[in-house]
Amino acid sequence: MRLVWKSLDKMRCFRKRSTIPFLGVLITCLLFFNLYMEDGYILEAGKRQLMHPSNSERYVHNFRDLTNFSGTINVTYRYLAGNPLPRKKYLTIGLSSVKRKKGNYLMETIKSIFDQSSYEELKEIVVVVHLADFDLAWCEKLVQDISRKFAHHIIAGRLLVIHAPEEYYPSLDGLKRNYDDPEDRVRFRSKQNVDYAFLLNFCTNLSDFYMMLEDDVLCSRNFLTSLKKVVTSREGSYWVMLEFSKLGYIGKLYQSRDLPRLVHFLLMFYQEMPCDWLLIHFRGLLAQKNVIRFKPSLFQHMGYYSSYKGTENKLKDDDFEEDSIDIPDNPPASLYTNINVFENYDATKAYSSVEEYFWGKPPSTGDFFVIVFHEPSNISNIKILTGTDDRQNDILHHGALEVGEKLVGTKRGRQCSSYITLGEFKNGNIDIQDVDHKIAFDIQCVRIVVTASQNEWLIIRKISLWTT
Repeated sequence: MRLVWKSLDKMRCFRKRSTIPFLGVLITCLLFFNLYMEDGYILEAGKRQLMHPSNSERYVHNFRDLTNFSGTINVTYRYLAGNPLPRKKYLTIGLSSVKRKKGNYLMETIKSIFDQSSYEELKEIVVVVHLADFDLAWCEKLVQDISRKFAHHIIAGRLLVIHAPEEYYPSLDGLKRNYDDPEDRVRFRSKQNVDYAFLLNFCTNLSDFYMMLEDDVLCSRNFLTSLKKVVTSREGSYWVMLEFSKLGYIGKLYQSRDLPRLVHFLLMFYQEMPCDWLLIHFRGLLAQKNVIRFKPSLFQHMGYYSSYKGTENKLKDDDFEEDSIDIPDNPPASLYTNINVFENYDATKAYSSVEEYFWGKPPSTGDFFVIVFHEPSNISNIKILTGTDDRQNDILHHGALEVGEKLVGTKRGRQCSSYITLGEFKNGNIDIQDVDHKIAFDIQCVRIVVTASQNEWLIIRKISLWTT
């Protein structure tokens, strides 16, 4: 009897030790089982096709290397207008469009993209329109209109119109009824996820960055220049998705290297939830926990009627500004301070392109906040704001702004060997123009120096630098 109990104890210990790895394997298996089986697909042995058992006459093409999330999927697209150029661009702008019961805003959206871009900006972008409706007559009619109106952009390789054939789509019948959505709503949003996946898949190798817009959007003037400044200012920091609008799937920027994984993610969970919800999960899974959203917004929703049943959609982004915005350049830099930082309001947040700020405990005479550029920069303007609307006393009451050259290593970190004072803070702010006319050298460091101790905490809300 004693031997039996010892054997049982050993088995219990083994089960405890093996539970965690077993669960990991089980979850992985369930994910792929869900992908292959739950939606009614059977992977035939020795074949590279997926077959729906309820319609054996119809084959859905296999997504090549489905387990390799860094690879594209094998879809043969129809080129309705234009062809990709061999040279990679800076930015691809993707639009997916279907037939609407009321209104169609696609032509206005394409026009806004091109009209709001300068000639130099147009050299760096390519617009890809995925006509994702299964009504081929509608697609052909729309392509004719696009080709007539935007012929010169098509010839220049700036505009492509594509179509992913219906046979590549998974079944859109008998889908999961999550969130008590009606069946037609589930079908609409599930198909939309696949529409976007096919569009992203096509765009993977066209450019360094990818921007998703909806097909009923207005753009701000010179939006590409503003976008590039934001991307440059975040060099060296990790991000998955930058947001240039707070609405839906508008103005979401990705690095092209992440697109294949996003494609597979959308296809794996296409029937689970709407696309903009899936994007939040995707961002979190790639370890970007917080939203990184730029203000003012560069894109505005203009459509009045939704593509789903023609229902009214009056959503507007109240952070949108259509006119040209004087976005700071903020060259790539490292930031240091000896002021005691409160919680996670660290120095880099004052230099960010999104609404964040540095917050420190009361500074003393001689305390500093220094920006060290990765490369010496020719700076034209410097503007620094402290305090916020709800903490108007947390400003720099007494401080000076300095610039320096000749970087050296010190006990306090890398700083410049000598500095020149440009001016004093007034009411917590400073704005110095024509710096390049006042300083004879390329600047390596910009330093804020506290010239008198204060009892109030310090918020540095915004550091804006413009280069020549």
